[in-house]
Amino acid sequence: MNKLSKKYKHIFFDLDRTLWDFENNSKAAIKNILKELNLTELLETFDQFIEIYTINNDRLWEAYRRGEVKKDQLRVTRFHLTLKHFGINNIELAKTIDKKYLHLSPRSKHLMPNAIEILEYLKKKYNLYIVTNGFKETQHTKMSYSGILDYFDKVISSEDVGYAKPDYRIFHKSLSSVNAKKSESLMIGDDYKVDIEGAKKYGIDQVFYNNKNESINGNATYEIHSLLELKDIL
Repeated sequence: MNKLSKKYKHIFFDLDRTLWDFENNSKAAIKNILKELNLTELLETFDQFIEIYTINNDRLWEAYRRGEVKKDQLRVTRFHLTLKHFGINNIELAKTIDKKYLHLSPRSKHLMPNAIEILEYLKKKYNLYIVTNGFKETQHTKMSYSGILDYFDKVISSEDVGYAKPDYRIFHKSLSSVNAKKSESLMIGDDYKVDIEGAKKYGIDQVFYNNKNESINGNATYEIHSLLELKDIL
């Protein structure tokens, strides 16, 4: 992959699963919480709990992006539904787990491979921003505790602008907020539907960070499998 003559100035990153290792951080937090609450034996195996939780979490996030559920409803329901799957119908317990999770998970520090190295490289040459659907307060905590907050000139959340990716309007709001031209902007993310298709619809170039080697029937401007491959583009 050769570097292009096109000159980008503004690089917009997704956060979860692109820079911040959502899966490992989430698993570690949930494992500690279940152990603290003496729930480990009641929930068969930890991997089964995570599997059901992930299904519920992903489904609720999709509904949240469509405006069908509210933030607080998403947070508690994902744990309530998971507990119910294992025969524990206890909304108060779900609220307790949620409260502990919201404190512990964002303070976990695992990053995606080579995240710091690529941010060090890019920060010297570009203006860097985060565009995220994640909740504003937790995203700032994640970035602060994992040591990446200072690499970014601005963090734009869907809560701030009123639109969530893949809605093209979040990209419009993001670029407008930093006076960035479309031709000089690039979006980098791991979710093809949310990050790439949304950016493409708005008319900016995209990098699909395909860290799971998914087979995608799409046409991103660039596709990488390691963050270090950004050095070949930028």
